[in-house]
Amino acid sequence: MGNLGKKKILVLGRRDHTEAMRVAAGLTVAGHEIRLVFMTKPVEETAENKMQAELLDLSDIVPETTVSSMANDLSFLDAKDLADAFFCSDSIINV
Repeated sequence: MGNLGKKKILVLGRRDHTEAMRVAAGLTVAGHEIRLVFMTKPVEETAENKMQAELLDLSDIVPETTVSSMANDLSFLDAKDLADAFFCSDSIINV
């Protein structure tokens, strides 16, 4: 796929972190540039989430977060950083 079809897509994991990870990893198949931001609460440590995290790793997606308690493990986005992510994205998917 050429650059004309490549989009910058921001996936917001707000209500369902597991599904947000699945969606983000799936979008890389189409060659899009994906950012994944976990929001609202920490990601639960479940077997399904561990599997989805492995898919993110294989897809070269490094998640970010707005959840302060996750800031030791992931890049933390404050309100300005999140606004910049919105502005720089062609599409935003809210999960």
